[in-house]
Amino acid sequence: MTALLLAAAVAGCDDDGAADAKASAPAGGSPSAPAGRSPAPAPPARTPAAKSAPSSPPASSEPAKPSVPPADAAPPGYAPAGDGPLRGKVVVIDPGHNIRNQRHTAEIDRSVDIGTGRKECDTTGTSTDSGYAEARFSLDVAHRIRSILQTQGARVTLTHDDDRPFGPCVDERAAIGNKAHADAALSVHADGAAPGQRGVHVILPAKVKGGRADTAPIVEPSKELGERVLGRFVRATGSMPSNYVGHNTGLDVRSDLGGLNLSTVPKVFIECGNMRDPQDAAQLTDDGWRQKAAQGIADGIREFILSRP
Repeated sequence: MTALLLAAAVAGCDDDGAADAKASAPAGGSPSAPAGRSPAPAPPARTPAAKSAPSSPPASSEPAKPSVPPADAAPPGYAPAGDGPLRGKVVVIDPGHNIRNQRHTAEIDRSVDIGTGRKECDTTGTSTDSGYAEARFSLDVAHRIRSILQTQGARVTLTHDDDRPFGPCVDERAAIGNKAHADAALSVHADGAAPGQRGVHVILPAKVKGGRADTAPIVEPSKELGERVLGRFVRATGSMPSNYVGHNTGLDVRSDLGGLNLSTVPKVFIECGNMRDPQDAAQLTDDGWRQKAAQGIADGIREFILSRP
């Protein structure tokens, strides 16, 4: 499948993320980073503990926030339950981080159980050099994904919708997908690596067992979900798989993310690009490109669900 993804990419051309910092081998945190991965330059310096963003992003530098219907309102083109190929299916979309986290550092810094250890409740996320926050990006793309999947009959739940003072914590994000018995769950992010490091990558759960974590039942279906999402994302956006994570496959396996460790349903994270790279940032801040990104992600989710017995 990886070979096909790379072919598609050429032809078509943390925590969790939310509260688990982009720590990992490829994403720049713990336990160790792959050869060639350099820490992101200031501002701000990235640490294994979390991605960080400027404390007060300038409002004038942030792209205009699109009008978004309230969480309980049907977006344009909404298909009532029972209509479309995804009728009866449940999807949970997890917008990485929360724009208000930076005002609640004490709350998000407290540690929570991720099954194999403890990590911060959440982190602030990163931002472009112009101040466009990852939390804004991830929520915008999540809304777009929701609208697309709802028109196909799916019931879509967001882990948060600009309706909380901070968080939710990574363990709660996983619990929301589990409680919903989601057919697929996906966390939306953008990375904060060094300039020149570009492209999309999808994070898959490693096989871990410890405490409350036992990912054995979801490792294989999550891998299939990740491969399908990556392939469709590359096709829709023209992006290439990451040149700094996943050895040019665009796929990364991690064992340190609570949102994956504690999930009992197929789940992946997608890092849509690097906010610290000027070329990627130009895409991430573009309204039209974000719509393509959402379409690619939704297509991959749809393809995965319809392929399941």
